[in-house]
Amino acid sequence: MKTSGRRMPSVTEQVLTRYRGLFATLVLLPVSVLYKIYVSLRDRIVFSLKIAPLKYDQKVQRVIEQIEAWKRNSCREKLCTARSGWKSMSELVPTYKLSHRKIDIGLYDILEIDEERRLLKVEPLATMGRISRHLVPRGWTIPVVPELDDLTVGGLIMGFGVETSSHKYGLIQHICESFDIVTAEGKLLRCSASENPDLYYLIPWSHGTLGFLVAAQLRIIPARKYVRLHYRPVYSLDEMVDVFEAESRDTGKNDFVEGLVYSSDTAVVLCGTMTDAVEADGPLNPIGRWYKPWFYQHARTYLAERKEGYEYVPLRDYFHRHTRSYFWTMEDIIPFGNHPLFRWLLGWALPPRIELLKYTETETTRRLRERHHVVQDILMPMRYLAKSIRYLDEHFELYPLWLCPMAVHENERGLGFIHPFRGEHGSTDELYVDVGVYGTPKKENFDYASALPSLEKFVLDHKGYQALYAKTTLSRESFRAMFDHKDYDRLREQLPYCKLAFDEVYDKVSSKGRTSPAELRRMKKPRLRRRR
Repeated sequence: MKTSGRRMPSVTEQVLTRYRGLFATLVLLPVSVLYKIYVSLRDRIVFSLKIAPLKYDQKVQRVIEQIEAWKRNSCREKLCTARSGWKSMSELVPTYKLSHRKIDIGLYDILEIDEERRLLKVEPLATMGRISRHLVPRGWTIPVVPELDDLTVGGLIMGFGVETSSHKYGLIQHICESFDIVTAEGKLLRCSASENPDLYYLIPWSHGTLGFLVAAQLRIIPARKYVRLHYRPVYSLDEMVDVFEAESRDTGKNDFVEGLVYSSDTAVVLCGTMTDAVEADGPLNPIGRWYKPWFYQHARTYLAERKEGYEYVPLRDYFHRHTRSYFWTMEDIIPFGNHPLFRWLLGWALPPRIELLKYTETETTRRLRERHHVVQDILMPMRYLAKSIRYLDEHFELYPLWLCPMAVHENERGLGFIHPFRGEHGSTDELYVDVGVYGTPKKENFDYASALPSLEKFVLDHKGYQALYAKTTLSRESFRAMFDHKDYDRLREQLPYCKLAFDEVYDKVSSKGRTSPAELRRMKKPRLRRRR
């Protein structure tokens, strides 16, 4: 009797695959809630007792000692942080951590809020949720607050950090006053526009390949109690692009600009301004409460009703409006998650921890995800927004799309992986748009394996960039054509031990350095057997 080469799934795999939503509700949500409670209690104790600043120097010294031990061991392995790769917000997990020497960097806390100088000093693993919880009640905020609670400062600096205020303030790298870095030589360096400027401008997007970030100093601005949010439905692609671009360029009027695209010719453009009072032109809507509809579904009602409108949203509710539903991808995990009954009973428990979702991925869900599920952010010059939407509609047919305007500021030294758009005749434009492509395309016979390389070519041909938390199939040559490596290469040559200690960015973010959660579990099993 001939048998198939594919193994039969275990009972556990079948449960995790067929009843993923139920399993996430009954198992992952309770575990996630307990973890949130632990983190919240720990955070309050550490912050109120001011423990973190007292221990900071000691923790940094411990990082240096680990690097010195690596040097004494003849620099045999490459280095990486010891933080679990399961905790990253990417769908993928790093494979390089299996072979690299792990440096423990237990730096999670807020170190200082300097209201007089309008500066916030934080450790690299401080999250956006933690920062907004501490700053907003004190009347402050950082200018760029990426919306998902668990995004870390270090990940956003070393990778990519954008928010709907980025048309005004740029990316998160542009609101950073300084960085503290421990190099592969074991030296602690302060990096700013005037002190070690090459490192200061090249650390963003470097993915930890120039040194270990141990602190960052970010600018803060006065916060207001509410965001006065204007919902404007549009019903053609031309109107969508014209309205979105005009509002994005109006940095004087708009603190926040966002687009939620529901089809190739329908969208809601949202513009927000911080304010301290609720006026008569709109109701107060605390969208962050557990029983409220997922935000993208709420915004869609303005499209269906064919009307504009204003609401006043509490500031933290606005900042984290997409957290509970992970934009709209929670619908693929818990399809009934936006049902009113579920929201009332369990909406407060959302979302499940990202590492738990990854760890419970099965072979079946991996195959389905790799073929049919898309998580990408393409960063396009604003002039190509309409062309980008047409391309995605033709090749993906995936909605909603997220539009977030972003200014790519050039620094005085012209350093960095990304730069403002430069036209054929010497014109420049700082305004880009992050087009977030998340979910399952409806395009007939869609296959992500062939669609992604074509999308990357489209981005490269139109002088855009790819957000590197997501899967990339770019060759090393195409990757270097997309991202400016000239000064990065020079700096890696100059920094002692740097090339011995760290991979290049490409080696960490390409398929060479990352894989699926299910595949990583298979890779780990032989290692565990050898240890026994």
